[in-house]
Amino acid sequence: MTSGGTAEPDGAVSGPRSSLARIGALYSGYWRLAGDLAGIALGMSPVSPAADDWRFRDRAWTDHPFYRRLGQAYTASCAVADETLDDLARTGRATPAARFLLTILESASAPTNTLLGNPAAVKRAYETGGLSLLRGVRNFAGDVRHNGGMPSTVDRSAYQVGRDFAITPGAVVDRDPYAEVIQYRPGTEQVQARPVLIVPPPIGRYYFLDLRPGRSMVEYAVGRGLQTFMLSWRNPTRDQADWNLDTYAGRVLTAIDAVREVTGAPDIDVIGFCAGGILLTLALNHLAALGQAPVHSASYAVTLLDWGQEVPIKAFSASRLLALARWNSARAGVISARDMGGAFTWMRPDDLVWKSWVNNYLMGDKPPAFDILAWNADGTNLPAALHAQFLDIFEHNPLATPGRLTCLGTPVDLSTITLPTYVTGGVTDHLTPWTSCYRTTQLLSGPSTFVLSNAGHIQSLVNPPGNPKAVYYAGAEPGALPADPQAWLATADKHTGTWWTHWADWIIAQSSGTQAAPAWLGSTEHPPLGDAPGCYVRDLVPADA
Repeated sequence: MTSGGTAEPDGAVSGPRSSLARIGALYSGYWRLAGDLAGIALGMSPVSPAADDWRFRDRAWTDHPFYRRLGQAYTASCAVADETLDDLARTGRATPAARFLLTILESASAPTNTLLGNPAAVKRAYETGGLSLLRGVRNFAGDVRHNGGMPSTVDRSAYQVGRDFAITPGAVVDRDPYAEVIQYRPGTEQVQARPVLIVPPPIGRYYFLDLRPGRSMVEYAVGRGLQTFMLSWRNPTRDQADWNLDTYAGRVLTAIDAVREVTGAPDIDVIGFCAGGILLTLALNHLAALGQAPVHSASYAVTLLDWGQEVPIKAFSASRLLALARWNSARAGVISARDMGGAFTWMRPDDLVWKSWVNNYLMGDKPPAFDILAWNADGTNLPAALHAQFLDIFEHNPLATPGRLTCLGTPVDLSTITLPTYVTGGVTDHLTPWTSCYRTTQLLSGPSTFVLSNAGHIQSLVNPPGNPKAVYYAGAEPGALPADPQAWLATADKHTGTWWTHWADWIIAQSSGTQAAPAWLGSTEHPPLGDAPGCYVRDLVPADA
């Protein structure tokens, strides 16, 4: 120890020097803001809100002197706060939690969140004779009663599962207490002999992959001649509190067996989405340990296997917060969709909280009808045991170190998975950043292809052909990819269109041949138990389940 303090990891310094650095950063920020506000008051400041910021689109923010200065003052204050936090970060004292909290504070303090600070809301109140405010009060009361006090983001009454969503024809061909397996009706006369099983995350319902016609990945897959199967997880209650990684990874294995039996295929292709990719990986690890090869290839969509890198969700990684989350789910038997969704919602407060606040309460409008938001609001629970294990993966990152985690009685060693893999990430994904998703190509041992899609976490997945804004990046050849994701991106080619097309081409390129489409669904051992979308996605539990 020296008089200047003790050295800490990552260049952080404790003691007097660190305190002086923090004071200096705050002092500098104070004077920057004072200078900016003086220029704004005198009408001499060039500061203005971002051109694409939806909060400041009304002409009053540029034409009216009061609102112009108000918008400038808010913008300058946020800029100085961000710069000050960046200065503190250079001293090693700004954590992801600090960045997260500052984002929430900046978003909450926007003048547009108040009636008098929102010129568009003032105009609406005047034009409607105050009726917009009455409607806003009614909307607020409804959200307090039915949405936990959070502003509703979508009009859920506009959609119904089985009528508007999840309508690709098919049948449930396998069911147990944990999940159903849906086989979809072929869309072509000839189909690929090797079928595809989709493993969605247990957080949320599978139908984000089978939205409305034209926006359904399932519809697209069967249209490309892929024999497509879907694993549909049951929404657990406190009676299923003990379901854990063994339960879910084991169900992936039995689903693989069911798909092989129905189709007669010796092996299948599997694609896991988000946390479904974690469950798929644990199942593949077990198969590798047994020396079995019922899976030919594995695809991963926005899946994180290495949680050791810095990601925005690390703002929730404080040990006390995680301990509280474990206690809460253990007490209730499950963690509810509302509790999980609330944490993710506050990672994008402008778009997922305050935009609806302004729309519902200040403007007095009904929430919009939008398919992705309707799916997002239709959440599911996680059993307490699985939730605790996911938190352990999030906190301690055991998947990245061989032998630190055991599933199905098998120590997990990702390097033992040697089959071909197809890995995707999203450019603006705030939950599973693409550079972290890329790590999967380094953890698994088989030949790997990486594709980077535009948009964020869910938007990059619901990515049908025909969207003129859709682009993706792909390398020229699969195989040994560089360790640095930026090095990969520097040599990748940009393509217009959707990664769905690239993925289907990749699956078909490895085909074991084509055959006539089956005339009926299911088999003698796995007869149809009911039409798609099945029971579990609608929270219906048959008596024999």
